Amino acid sequence: MPKKIAKSLSNPILLKPVDKNEGLIQVIIETPKGSRNKFAYDEEQSIFTVKKVLPAGMSFPYDFGFLPRTQAPDGDPIDVLLLMDEPAFPGIAVRARLIGVIQGEQIEGKKKTRNDRLLAVAEMNHEYAYIKKVGDLPKQFVRELEQFFVNYHQLEGKEYRLLGCKGADVAMRAIKEAQRAA
Repeated sequence: MPKKIAKSLSNPILLKPVDKNEGLIQVIIETPKGSRNKFAYDEEQSIFTVKKVLPAGMSFPYDFGFLPRTQAPDGDPIDVLLLMDEPAFPGIAVRARLIGVIQGEQIEGKKKTRNDRLLAVAEMNHEYAYIKKVGDLPKQFVRELEQFFVNYHQLEGKEYRLLGCKGADVAMRAIKEAQRAA
């Protein structure tokens, strides 16, 4: 008699993205800070899988994840770069304070797709606790984050054009648009 196979994980894409009462977002970690492996949630298999490996000398500068119940213009849940003290693990939900958004578009040939990255600070945090808005980050810090995404896309043969770094109000509008699209 065949055994019934249980699903390995609940679907994090279905979790609540925003806690309106507390003004926090819930980020699902895909790739931990310092990892060369890019992980992604595979909805069909209900697991996290390795999507690609970055070249030697390049790694994710901070935890990278997504907001559940959203769909960005690239067809995936909206991306989030999360500042926190220690790297998290793929699949972990982290409550965070939204501080801004790096706006950009990826270009493949003649096709342009908007691909913004939300910036957030983990609620449970010491090192970045003073960061309340994107303007609290040093300008060089923001330039390095932006450059990471330019280089990351370049490795895939794509161009990533930076459109600016905006505050939490613009980031929240992007979240609302992504929730409507989901």
